[in-house]
Amino acid sequence: MEADPGAAEGVLAPRFNALVRKETCAEVADALELGAALKLGRSEMLSGGRRKAALLADALEAVIAAVYLDAGFEAARALVLRLWGTRIAAVDADARDAKTALQEWAQARGLPPPEYLDLAREGPDHAPCFTVEARLSDGRAARGTAAAKRQAQQAAARDLLGRVESGYD
Repeated sequence: MEADPGAAEGVLAPRFNALVRKETCAEVADALELGAALKLGRSEMLSGGRRKAALLADALEAVIAAVYLDAGFEAARALVLRLWGTRIAAVDADARDAKTALQEWAQARGLPPPEYLDLAREGPDHAPCFTVEARLSDGRAARGTAAAKRQAQQAAARDLLGRVESGYD
């Protein structure tokens, strides 16, 4: 908000969301090698817990909270600005997640929102793999696969959005 004080909420909200999304927080935590400092149980370690975006994002949030509790708001603010510095400057003014972007694309063309169909869930409980299809009402579709259902939906939406924006039929 400080970087663009005159911007409307509709412009700032997607930018903010892009900066605090789990995936972004996990990237910041990964750059700090925070995963190496996590104390994990055996099964979590075996399932690759040190690389899981949700765990990394939660750990980073805990570090920021600890700084806030120990040193106050200004120290936590300074830490966030230092860790996110280049990301804040580089965040796209139209930063939206793929599902939102695809829904807006469809709406602009008079189409209903895309549907997300769960096609498969494979793998053991500690390391699932989801396959999801994003489908527009005109029949165009794409699939995404990831370790979490939401990530698979995002992957499918990103693929379908790329296809429709490039003229795929």
